[in-house]
Amino acid sequence: MGTLDQHIDVTPGIVGGKPRIAGHRITVSDIVIWHDRMGKSADEIATEYDLSLSDIHAALAYYFDHRSEIDQTINDGREFLDALRKTTPSKLASKINQNRAA
Repeated sequence: MGTLDQHIDVTPGIVGGKPRIAGHRITVSDIVIWHDRMGKSADEIATEYDLSLSDIHAALAYYFDHRSEIDQTINDGREFLDALRKTTPSKLASKINQNRAA
């Protein structure tokens, strides 16, 4: 068993079969978004989510080995959220508009 195998699991039925930190429901995609897209350091992520630095670096290594697959997962999630936002009105926006009208 390699080092990445000790830190990254892919299990059908858990978080949709997406690669995740072993023993957690935190996906590799989550780590990538927090680190690369939100600018959090590995230390910040490890501390905030009670993970080891090895977990974070293993997730990033997994990402670089499977970049197109993980990027597609992130894009699919973004498209799903965009579609959901279009079909599900915001309760907060509705309340704000009601208060403005009153």
